[in-house]
Amino acid sequence: MIKKLNFKQTITVASMLFGLFFGAGNLIFPVSMGQNAGSQSWAAAIGFCVTGVGLPLLGIAALAISRSSGLFDLSSLVSKGYAYFFTVALYLTIGPLFAIPRTATVSFQVGVAPLLPGENQQVALGIFSILFFAVVLFFSLKPHGILDWIGKILNPIFLTFLAILVIVALIHPMGDMSVVKPSSEYAAHTFFAGFLEGYNTMDVLASLAFGVILVDVVRGLGVKEPQDTALSAIKSGLYSSAMMVGIYVVLTIIGSQSVDVIGVSSDGGTALFKIAQHYFGTFGGVLLGIIITVACAKTAIGLITSLSTTFTSLFPRVMTYNRWAILFTIISASIANAGLNAIITVSVPALSFLYPLAIALIILALCGKLFHYRTSVFVWGIGLTTASATLTLLVSIVGLFKAQVPAVYNAVSALNRLQPLSQYGMGWIVPLIVGVIIGASLRTKSSQKKEK
Repeated sequence: MIKKLNFKQTITVASMLFGLFFGAGNLIFPVSMGQNAGSQSWAAAIGFCVTGVGLPLLGIAALAISRSSGLFDLSSLVSKGYAYFFTVALYLTIGPLFAIPRTATVSFQVGVAPLLPGENQQVALGIFSILFFAVVLFFSLKPHGILDWIGKILNPIFLTFLAILVIVALIHPMGDMSVVKPSSEYAAHTFFAGFLEGYNTMDVLASLAFGVILVDVVRGLGVKEPQDTALSAIKSGLYSSAMMVGIYVVLTIIGSQSVDVIGVSSDGGTALFKIAQHYFGTFGGVLLGIIITVACAKTAIGLITSLSTTFTSLFPRVMTYNRWAILFTIISASIANAGLNAIITVSVPALSFLYPLAIALIILALCGKLFHYRTSVFVWGIGLTTASATLTLLVSIVGLFKAQVPAVYNAVSALNRLQPLSQYGMGWIVPLIVGVIIGASLRTKSSQKKEK
């Protein structure tokens, strides 16, 4: 038994963690943000890194510091019932319902579709998704090799091809970002626009899901004591976070510089494809296809592995790990054929609901020692945050049909605006604070009764 990982082991684990987090969405969203933020890209990138890097790192730290074995254990600090609800909802969101299908559709939409005739797109997507998920399932059925598959093989391949594109783009910039006017959204609230854009990566949710993989890998390398495991996990997380910050900033800059040549694209994937074509022609499309597919595959492998491990633990009598992995892969492949736009559109309401709950749980877990992990603080803090997030969810769902029910949408939106900070997408903060105060006051009253 050892007390900490050596430098080489730390870097390998950090590479694995980076590989798990960094999928295609992490590539396309910073590019799109850079195009829309223009001259304000630096402030937008800072906001993006808070939710795209900082909060996921805190998620890992929350699991480690609270000595939780996984998301279910962590959310059990509220209650067992809530733990089942939140764990299942989060895993299904970052799993077969949204995130995993998105890995295939983004790979196809960005790296394959532009190279194929338009009339056969749907058939081609079906064939691609079958091949893509066959590879993902192959690696997912070997969970004990995940450190080698992702940390030592797939992630270095991904970083090598991405480095080629990034270095060339920085040496030969397409334009001057300082002269690109930001869109109205980024001009008004630059930092918060970037902050909310970081939600789309789903990495805060993923950090709570991947924690079980990280802890298992660190323990598998010989670090057994909870405190030593926590320190090793956080250290690996810091290295991984540094890599992500560097890539996010560079991609944002490249996106903003590209506007002079290709204009503002409909999405980051289209912009990234045009940038690759600008520098490398047809080969650029092939290069991007490799980058995107490898990035998505390694994330999908991590998600299937984490999902199957968790559901096997939660419902041990239902199915074995392999059967869960096969089921989630089949569902993901089926939903992937709905197309990228449909998946992103439907995922927005789910993210608007789950993100506040995840962030609130992370904050409470990190500060748990201050109130001795008192149940009342978790119950009231998460309870009021859930109420606020439910209202935001309602706004998002009704917003999808606002043309059909404008009166309902206006009424729900007006109610949501009553929440302080709702204009920045953070209406849940005040309810969380109020909940913590109420929970803490109940603790004080309880203590006074005991003293009497």
